Amino acid sequence: MLRIESVLTTRAVVTALPQTHKSNNSTLWFQSVPRSYKLCRNPLLLNNSKRKASYSSSNSSRMTSFTTRAAVQPLKNADELIDSVETFIFDCDGVIWKGDKLIEGVPETLDMLRSKGKRLVFVTNNSTKSRKQYGKKFETLGLDVSEEEIFASSFAAAAYLKSIDFPKDKKVYVIGEDGILKELELAGFQYLGGPEDGDKKIELKPGFLMEHDHDVGAVVVGFDRYFNYYKIQYGTLCIRENPGCLFIATNRDAVTHLTDAQEWAGGGSMVGALGGSTQREPLVVGKPSTFMMDYLANKFGIAKSQICMVGDRLDTDILFGQNGGCKTLLVLSGVTSLETLQSPNNSIQPDFYTNKISDFLSLKAAAV
Repeated sequence: MLRIESVLTTRAVVTALPQTHKSNNSTLWFQSVPRSYKLCRNPLLLNNSKRKASYSSSNSSRMTSFTTRAAVQPLKNADELIDSVETFIFDCDGVIWKGDKLIEGVPETLDMLRSKGKRLVFVTNNSTKSRKQYGKKFETLGLDVSEEEIFASSFAAAAYLKSIDFPKDKKVYVIGEDGILKELELAGFQYLGGPEDGDKKIELKPGFLMEHDHDVGAVVVGFDRYFNYYKIQYGTLCIRENPGCLFIATNRDAVTHLTDAQEWAGGGSMVGALGGSTQREPLVVGKPSTFMMDYLANKFGIAKSQICMVGDRLDTDILFGQNGGCKTLLVLSGVTSLETLQSPNNSIQPDFYTNKISDFLSLKAAAV
């Protein structure tokens, strides 16, 4: 019962994006941001007392329907799972590749799924590249993936701004890399910041006052290898002093795979710095927020019950799928170990788990 209560609680942490209320009056654009969508804390960081406190009594009536849910099971019959859905959404880092190295068996697995008529979509929280740039990475790794099948959090940031009719006379300050800039440009938004601010320094002298652009209406924060104090201060001034300025995060991932040798500090570290200085919670457009899931379902006309989310992270990929009402498959080829999955402290349970996606092939053969 304790495990089930925790699962319900973590699902309540990130709520679905309600329908946006658009306005022709650009002065009211910031009022369209749904309050329930702003809080997207990492449920793995919540202790038991906080989880219990966040679980409102209004949800208690739902407990009965979840009490019979079985514990997570290893994937034994791949055909059964494959035949039960129309679409597979794959995370990239830790599922398709690690760093710039393709994970064994991926090409054959994707080819098999396509041969069975499955739609494949690739979703990544990594905002350093645009969809077009990710397309080139897939091509370099020998994978035939179209740009229309790729959804990065850099694209999600631009798509979200379009969805709320972010005014074209407002600007976006970017703490992040080239991928965000390219997607904002394609969407027709004005922006400043990005990598070119990586070399800027603040010379602190008595009486020094740092200026900032008062036309900035949103600060978008993503993974940034050129992160510095100038960017923290500039973003902080925009969020705190510009009326209605949005604080948007592409993701809050604690770690990322820059190489296949070790884990590296992720975009959540940059977001955390701005959260600390502004005392504001960001609006997260990447996983586990449901914004990208809603966007994909609408774009392709997919029923969410016909989707299987495949990922290596419990608190982003699996929660992303669960929040969207999809089937979920955890692969152990990335950041999550079997020990972590089975730990009593873990409250996020996928429907199935397996070692890597190429197990689709071996488990398929074993089931015949």
